[in-house]
Amino acid sequence: MALIAPRIADALPPEEAGKLQRALAGGDDITVFVDGTVHRLPPLARDAVVDLLRRFSRGEAVTVSSVEDMLTTSKAAELAGISHTYLRNMTDRGEIPVEYRGSHRRIPRTAIMAWLEEQKKVKSGDGPPSAAS
Repeated sequence: MALIAPRIADALPPEEAGKLQRALAGGDDITVFVDGTVHRLPPLARDAVVDLLRRFSRGEAVTVSSVEDMLTTSKAAELAGISHTYLRNMTDRGEIPVEYRGSHRRIPRTAIMAWLEEQKKVKSGDGPPSAAS
């Protein structure tokens, strides 16, 4: 599936950004209307919309783009902040799931995000004990 090209939106004029900032100061309760019908967004979508609106309220320009669900090893390693070799070794050991498309490895984006979360827990001391313990 082809991804849609990113959309870049310029920053709001200062007076509009200020209005939006005041409106958002009350909380994260965002109501979405599509063709006059109210829709409740699931939490992840709501959080993304609130983040977008907060960035506009700070006078920031914003880029909205799609992300791929399956990543090449290069993109997955870049996202994880590790070398390609280290990532390939982790897939070989079964630590990170991998799918093959022909001879090419594809890594689920969610697997990389889960691995990054696990690394945060380990660094903060909330994760499982290391094998050396």
